[in-house]
Amino acid sequence: MASGGSELKMQIAIKPPPPPPPPPPPFATEFTENSEELKISFFKSSSRRPRGDTCVVSVFVLLHIVAFVAMMLVNDCWSNSHEECAFGVLGRLSFQPLPENPLLGPSASTLEKMGGLRRKSLTEYRQIWRLFTFPCMHAGLIHLVINLSSVIFVGIQLEHEYGPVRTGIIYLLSAFTGTLVAALFVQNSPSVGSSGALFGLLGAVLSGIIRNWKLYTDRVLALGSVLVVFTINFGLGLLPYIDNFANVGGLVSGFLLGFMILFTLQHREEKAQTKGYSLSYSFKNSLKLKMKQKLDKPILRSVSLFLFAVLFSGCLVGVIFEFDLNQYCIWCRYIDCVPFKKWHCKDVAFSCATMVSNQELTLTCLSNGNFKVFPFTDISQSRINDLCGLICS
Repeated sequence: MASGGSELKMQIAIKPPPPPPPPPPPFATEFTENSEELKISFFKSSSRRPRGDTCVVSVFVLLHIVAFVAMMLVNDCWSNSHEECAFGVLGRLSFQPLPENPLLGPSASTLEKMGGLRRKSLTEYRQIWRLFTFPCMHAGLIHLVINLSSVIFVGIQLEHEYGPVRTGIIYLLSAFTGTLVAALFVQNSPSVGSSGALFGLLGAVLSGIIRNWKLYTDRVLALGSVLVVFTINFGLGLLPYIDNFANVGGLVSGFLLGFMILFTLQHREEKAQTKGYSLSYSFKNSLKLKMKQKLDKPILRSVSLFLFAVLFSGCLVGVIFEFDLNQYCIWCRYIDCVPFKKWHCKDVAFSCATMVSNQELTLTCLSNGNFKVFPFTDISQSRINDLCGLICS
């Protein structure tokens, strides 16, 4: 019995220890090996984000609505147009007749009064403040609804994926860059450019999809959505009063800004931390991961920064020295306006002969001989100019 017990003890004593756990994978490959588990859906991932993250988009949408209501109150079609208005039941908020503004909005004189952009305003009157009001204005209710619906759709996705700070920066810089581009092509009919910021968000979403192409599971659907929103709003910009050059400038600037600052997906970063990959190995590796994410593809980001700086500074210099790029690009005007039987795209000043008799006002266009009789005479000069442009076109 004693010998058997000692033999058992010896067997236990010489039992080899268990093998040590394998070392963690190298830092350079650990993130890419688990990238399949970190793939996300461009649309569905946003539904898991807190709804409070849409604060920036909500503020911009609210400000645009307030600005549009204020503009319609100043327009006051019911009084200034002697009740010849579309949707007259709205009273002071009613719209100008559809032949005058097919977008259900104010008159051209009201757009100019509230801050619309005109070449004369910049070159002769030096009204630089219009560069800041121009991106806040909408040409009509149709423009407002389509534009803000697109901003909500695109902006919420962008804000969920990349955060409110970066979304707000892209929105504001794209809006102002688009304004500078529009100022280089603007003519003497008033125009507004609130869609420039939307196109900046579209450009940023496009660059974000390209930048994180391998992470999204529904990238084709996302690209299709961007194309649909772009087509609708760019087509709307071919109508009167909406400046499509601001949209082009906003799109390019948003695309470049996206490559500059949309380097880390919020959702991916949080998911990587909860999975505990390289962050669980050491504090040193955690810092390395964050630096790798922030400095990834520095050449692409540097080139984007350089191109954006060239675009912004070049347009700013052009506005300061009052460049008119229409002189060098005759066909460019068709990007902003396509002629139709209901409106024209020529940058000409119309003049009309006025005749007052028996409480009636007769306006006769001096260029084509068209005339119209109005059953009133108490009318401002700005309103006469509006009606003259309508008759001559």
